[in-house]
Parts: sequence; structure tokens; C-alpha cells
Amino acid sequence: MMEFHKKLQELRKQKGLTQEELAKHLYVSRAAISKWEQGRGYPGIDSLKAIASFFSLTVDELFCSNEVMRIAEAEQKKKDRGIRDLMLGLLDLSVAMLLFLPFFATRGAGVVQSSSLLALVGVQHYLKVLYVMAVVTMIAWGILMLALQRCQCTFWVKGKAPVSLGLNAVAVLLFMLSLQPYAAVFGFATLSIKVSILTKR
Repeated sequence: MMEFHKKLQELRKQKGLTQEELAKHLYVSRAAISKWEQGRGYPGIDSLKAIASFFSLTVDELFCSNEVMRIAEAEQKKKDRGIRDLMLGLLDLSVAMLLFLPFFATRGAGVVQSSSLLALVGVQHYLKVLYVMAVVTMIAWGILMLALQRCQCTFWVKGKAPVSLGLNAVAVLLFMLSLQPYAAVFGFATLSIKVSILTKR
């Protein structure tokens, strides 16, 4: 049986339509029709129903059996990426706890006391600024990951997870080098969970 992209092209030509004309009938862009006819992707379910209805076919008649499996696998991968991005974004947001919970050590007069980042005193000013910058940057990245889950820009799709890992690793290194063990352990725990999520197949 003919593959979807070839079948769509043949059906369009049988009706004597240009890509632009078919796009208008289906309420999609000409670029979408072009992409589908070149085999560079598949329509969403609503567009598939519109195509089947327009050409008086069933959705099943538009595909060969191999394509149905490929579409199902692609949909599953998309769902898995969505869940992964959600979890990474929430993990980045979780570092907000460092602002309010006593993960930092305040040293003074031979006594070490626990403190939240916002209440932290007794450390050099530049260190506190670096801590706040690391935490706020991770929070901001987490918000971006949650807000841009539907974004399909290549640089974003490929770069969001590595950046999340990188920011987390830098924070852990900063906390370790400045002798903040509890904050470092918290950061290392979130980093380990992220690595586990990203390496899980």
C-alpha cells in the first residue's frame, strides 16, 4: 500500500488542486501540506480527519500498516518528552526551597548554625550573591521549561535538558567549593534525578 505522503500528493493531484488550494480547504498552511507530502511529518488527528473527510476516505485508508506503527511510536516519544520536560522543570523549580529552608551554614564565634539563603549572614557578600544567582537562574530555567513545553524550535528542543543539567552542576560545584554541604547534597540529589530521567529509555 502507498505511503501517506505519496497518497496525499496523488489524491491532491487527482482533484486538480495545488498545495495552496488544498491548504485552504483543510484550514492549514501551504507549508504544512508541503511538509506532509515530502514525508517530513504527519498531520495531527484533527487534520487527518479533515483530509479523510475531504477525500471521502477513512483515516485508516490514508495509511499503510507500517506508518500506523511509526505514528504510534512518534506519539509515544512526544508524550515521554513532555513528561520528561515537566519533571526537569519541576526539579529546577524545587531549588526555590533553598531560599526558605535551612540548607546553608552560618559560621560565627565558633558556632555553626543552619540558615535559609535569604536569611544567610556571616558569609562573604560575593558568595551570597553567587548563591542567589545560581538559585534564581535555575528557577527561571525551570519556569521556561514549563512555559515552553510546546516549543519545537530545534535549538530549544536540543538545548533545554543540557542547560538544566549544566546549571545544576555549576550550583553543586559552587556549594561544594564554598563548604555548604547541605545545599550541595540537595543540588546533587536533584542532579542525580535529572540524569536518571534523561538516561532512562
